[in-house]
Amino acid sequence: QVQLVESGGGLVQPGGSLRLSCASSRNIFDFNEMGWYRQAPGKQRDLVATINVGGVTNYADSVKGRFTISRDNAKNTVDLQMNTLKPEDTAIYYCSARILRNFNWGPGTQVTVSS
Repeated sequence: QVQLVESGGGLVQPGGSLRLSCASSRNIFDFNEMGWYRQAPGKQRDLVATINVGGVTNYADSVKGRFTISRDNAKNTVDLQMNTLKPEDTAIYYCSARILRNFNWGPGTQVTVSS
């Protein structure tokens, strides 16, 4: 089991930036992959960005060039830097920790992009 806790969400104007952070109760290298997903109202939960144990990153096409995932090995945290935010980025953002096909999730943090 693992406890994942997200922080850093909030309300931001279009074009602005936010930095989300996910704190893990376990060593993040226990997992094949850490990541961020998001779910907008009435929609399915979609991948935003992932980083695997080797440090390889993967991004949804919609966020490439705007979002950056990173990790702090000493603190067991995974961050998501979000720049040039758009209204369509509005969603609940969830941290994930995956071992093989098993996902662990945090409770989520709300990100709202609106003027």
